[in-house]
Parts: sequence; C-alpha cells; structure tokens
Amino acid sequence: MSTPQINVTPLIDVLLVLLIIFMIITPIRPSAFEAKIPAEPDAGAVIENHPYTLIVSLANDRSLVLNNEPGLGSLTDPLALILRLQAVFDERTKQLAFAETSKDGSPSIERTVFIKASRQTPYGDIARLVDAVKMSGASPISLQIDNLD
Repeated sequence: MSTPQINVTPLIDVLLVLLIIFMIITPIRPSAFEAKIPAEPDAGAVIENHPYTLIVSLANDRSLVLNNEPGLGSLTDPLALILRLQAVFDERTKQLAFAETSKDGSPSIERTVFIKASRQTPYGDIARLVDAVKMSGASPISLQIDNLD
C-alpha cells in the first residue's frame, strides 16, 4: 500500500497567477497623492465678500467680532454673539434669503458661518467658539486660520 501524496501543482499554479496579478497592479498603484493648494492672494487685490457671508473673528484679547461689528462678548461669555447670529438667521428667514446650494436641492436659509482666528489660538478656544456658533443654529461652520495681527 502506498502512502498518499499531496499534489502541489495546482497550488503552484495559483501562486504564479497571484504573482502575475501583483506584478501588474504594482506599477498602476498611485505612488503619490497630489493636492491642489490655493495660491497666496495678491497683496493689492481687494476681495469682496458675498453679502450673506458671516465671519466671526476671535481677537487676540479673546473678544468676538461679527463682520466688523465689535462688542459681541468674549470667548468666556459668547451670549451676545449667539443672540446676534440668531437675529441674523431670523431676519434671513423673514426675507427668504436662501442658500445658493443645498445638499438635497430643497431651498434652505443661508446659515454658513466662517470662524477666523490666528494660528497661535489654542485648540480649546476654537472648540468653544465653534460650540457657541453651533448653538446659534449655524450650519455649516468653516474655519479660516490666518496670521492675524
């Protein structure tokens, strides 16, 4: 009686096919991810914001400014900012100021808010400001991290 032998020929065939597949796929795989980085704006260029743009700036003294409107509280007490943003959103609702694009295609009131702070601002301060802006009903919220003076 002979002992059973394992036939390895099909195993080698499968391995060779896999080797060929990997040899073909490897050069096709992207080797680098290229991102488009926006260019620096011209120093003399005047940039005009959209009329519905809301920019909340966090000054170095932790005071809050909405579109060059000072006196909206501080980071520790953002109630004045929250109430002002809610008033702006209520006025937009009365005036039917719809957003140009919405996710589902249905008309919605423009509630986009940009938060502008310097790069040296601690993360916790930005998180507190984002929470305050969210409480006013803003959506979406975008960050503008600049080298503010």
